Amino acid sequence: MPGQRIRKIAISGTIGALYAALTIALSFIAYGPVQFRVAEALCILPFFAPYTSWGLFAGCLIANLVSPYPLDMIIGPLATLLAALCTAQTSKSKRKGTAQKILACAPPVIINAIIIGALIAYYITGAGETEAFVPVFLISGLQVGLGEAAVMYALGLPLLLYLPKTRIPERLEG
Repeated sequence: MPGQRIRKIAISGTIGALYAALTIALSFIAYGPVQFRVAEALCILPFFAPYTSWGLFAGCLIANLVSPYPLDMIIGPLATLLAALCTAQTSKSKRKGTAQKILACAPPVIINAIIIGALIAYYITGAGETEAFVPVFLISGLQVGLGEAAVMYALGLPLLLYLPKTRIPERLEG
């Protein structure tokens, strides 16, 4: 139905705008080797409605226009999209309840630790052409992963546990 498609696009656009606004408003903690990107808590939404992954992608793309790392404008949104799509897949898991929701928070942590950790190491080591790349990547990946874990488990998981008590998941599904 065309109406449903338009509704999903509008919801995705709203989520993207919220992601971008939160990230830019809190830019002092959202960019750099140590990141605490509050908007990443929204990455739990694909658990309820996989199509919201595209809104997260668009929001990250807009937010990363002000990133100190030029490649982050491409790599960051792709990492967010991949993490969101993986989170959507966890809703299909045979695990149910809290364990399933704890698992749903893991893809953004793991994917961002690896991809964004590598991106930051690439810039710190001067295009990754030194033997320092691997140790810098390990440190950067750990820093990004810890920041992402803090957001996903301190903000995202409570949101994931709370939302089913509201009508929001029903409204996302349409």
